[in-house]
Formats: sequence, structure tokens, C-alpha cells
Amino acid sequence: MLTLSLLLNILILIPICYLMLTNNVRMVETLGEFNPARGILVAIYMTILIASIGLLIFPDTKFAIALLLMQIVYKLLTPFTVKTLKHPFVISNMLVAIVHIVTVYSLR
Repeated sequence: MLTLSLLLNILILIPICYLMLTNNVRMVETLGEFNPARGILVAIYMTILIASIGLLIFPDTKFAIALLLMQIVYKLLTPFTVKTLKHPFVISNMLVAIVHIVTVYSLR
């Protein structure tokens, strides 16, 4: 399950980070024009991406659990901070959080 969660992070975040960094029209439609908040968000996403790649290469269950727990919390908070369940990022966050919860449960 850990490999699945890490691969899911990587497969989602590579295109998302690329689209955000290139200010792709789809990202502008979804997240609005580039602003400092989007810059911070892409930095966080890149950190998660790098950590996920690192954990695939150098597995460490404790570090992986810490990464996934942080993601679970922020993903479950997004409907409250975005104030909707209909935003595409909120929907994907909920689905990924479910996978990560199952992964963390399987690692305990």
C-alpha cells in the first residue's frame, strides 16, 4: 500500500506542478491567476513530490507515515478552507486522503 500511495503522489503531482509552474490555462481556470498563495502551494506540492520520490528510493516507514499523515490532514481540511465540495482539487484531495488513510492503517 505504501508504494501505491507514493506512486499516486508522484503521478498526480508531476503534471500538477508542471501545469502550475507554466501557468497553464487549465490551472488558471481552476486556481486563478498566479499569485503568492499559488506559489506557496506549488512549493508545498513540489516538497511532497520530492519526498515521495525519495521514499520510493530510500524507504523509511516512519518518514512515510509522517508524510502521509500531514497530507491526510491538509486534504481533509480543504473542503473547509475552500468552502465547497465541488472544486476539482477538493474532490481529488478527498479521494487521495482515503487511499492514504488505508495505507497508514496498513502500516501500523
